[in-house]
Amino acid sequence: MKTIKKIFLILLVVFVVAQIFGPQKNEGKFASIDAFLAETNPPEDVKLILKESCYDCHSDVTRYPWYNNITPVNYWLAAHVNDGKKHFNVSNWVGNSVKRKDHKFEELIEMVEEKEMPLKSYTWTHTEAKLTDAQIKSVVDWAKLVRVKYALMSKAE
Repeated sequence: MKTIKKIFLILLVVFVVAQIFGPQKNEGKFASIDAFLAETNPPEDVKLILKESCYDCHSDVTRYPWYNNITPVNYWLAAHVNDGKKHFNVSNWVGNSVKRKDHKFEELIEMVEEKEMPLKSYTWTHTEAKLTDAQIKSVVDWAKLVRVKYALMSKAE
């Protein structure tokens, strides 16, 4: 029994010390999204959907829940955010070519239509981010219009 108590005490100390450390937070400014919004011109309902369902993982602006202060959960969340930004980051939209932007919108349409985005693990704790069929249609319709714009821009180049 003493061995179990020692192991528990060691694990408790490691857990407490681990709380001092954590990954860097993704705390940008909403202004980083302005170029994306200006270029893609989403309607108001889509803007709200993007804010509630996308920006936390796909921009430099992340709203962190209270449990992000607990190690190792904060590392798990940071990995999700970094992975999301790697695939689609609206905060660095300006630096992308028209071809890349169009491809990102093609992927966006596919992921939203197939209900792969937002992730189920995200909507478990952010129920407001779960998209209805009407919201999916709004996002997809907007994204298709943006793709038309990018197709016209590609032809003009």
